[in-house]
Amino acid sequence: MRCIKIRTKKASNLHNITNENEDILRMIHTPNLTRRIRTRLLVVHSYINGTEKEAIAKMLCISKKSVKKYIDTYKNNGVNELLEGNPYRPKSELEHYKDAIKKDLEENPCATINECVERIKQLTGLKRSPTQVTVFMKKMGFKHLKTGQIPSKANPVKQREFLENDLEPKLEEARTGERKIFFVDASHFVMGVFLTCLWSISRIFVRSSSGRQRFNVLGALDPFSQELITITNDSYINSDSVCELLRKTHEVYKNKSIKITMVMDNARYQRCKKVIELAEELKIELLFLPTYSPNLNLIERLWKFVKKECLYAQYYDTFDKFKENIEECLNEVNGKHRDKIKSLITLNFQVFDDVKEFKKSA
Repeated sequence: MRCIKIRTKKASNLHNITNENEDILRMIHTPNLTRRIRTRLLVVHSYINGTEKEAIAKMLCISKKSVKKYIDTYKNNGVNELLEGNPYRPKSELEHYKDAIKKDLEENPCATINECVERIKQLTGLKRSPTQVTVFMKKMGFKHLKTGQIPSKANPVKQREFLENDLEPKLEEARTGERKIFFVDASHFVMGVFLTCLWSISRIFVRSSSGRQRFNVLGALDPFSQELITITNDSYINSDSVCELLRKTHEVYKNKSIKITMVMDNARYQRCKKVIELAEELKIELLFLPTYSPNLNLIERLWKFVKKECLYAQYYDTFDKFKENIEECLNEVNGKHRDKIKSLITLNFQVFDDVKEFKKSA
């Protein structure tokens, strides 16, 4: 009689389990189910169908410990417990010191995650692994960002005054078509290797060209139309080069009744008597940036783009090929590179209201 009871109970359980397994299968295909809950249901479904726990863990790419936990939860509390979307997650003890840690690291940034580990240990007495500290730092909003630079003699106050009182009114006229405005500067591309980072299995070595030949480009860039006027040579950029650029620009617009403004930095060859007198003769307004203000000259972004686009990690065996590649890139500023340049040359000027000085802790 005892054996008959056991068999009857197993048969009843088997019938119930089969029905429940069908319900679980339907739940798995329910739309908008979170990945975590679907995984739990798949574990139980596979287990009921006789799959070994190790095989389930391997199939679903989860740990055997998680498989056991989900199966035990199902056995003890049923399917509904698996549908809970917010399992308990213990909080790090570092959370109690979050404000103090954030304040200290904002005032005195760390260069490496290991430095952060030691700093947090000094502040709280708690030592955590670099991985745990990395997660904690990201939760607080920290990112491992490359430092920027600003010339030591730059004057943020004068830069902002120039931007608001001199440059922005001209830009507003340019938006309405009353004026053409060009940002002017020179770049000196030295024929050598421009190293960069690459996603690769092993470190890649790039040949470096011998010699120090330079290809000089003096450019004037219109940020609205992306029109680029250039003067190039293999020797030097001087006041004669600037005068040539002024004449070339004047030639393009001499028959159009439109005001022209050229924004320049304070290089001697740009702010000399010869250039100023020619600009007055051609009726071109020269607007000189405050000293040490490359952040306000939009054409600087173009030079960085050219280096990244056609020079980084590139080797040229002849100077002619080197020049040809740069010229081709510049000629396509309004062609195949138009979309990239448009997103790059925006009127969002970087100003430095609060420059933080980084001092590496001992």
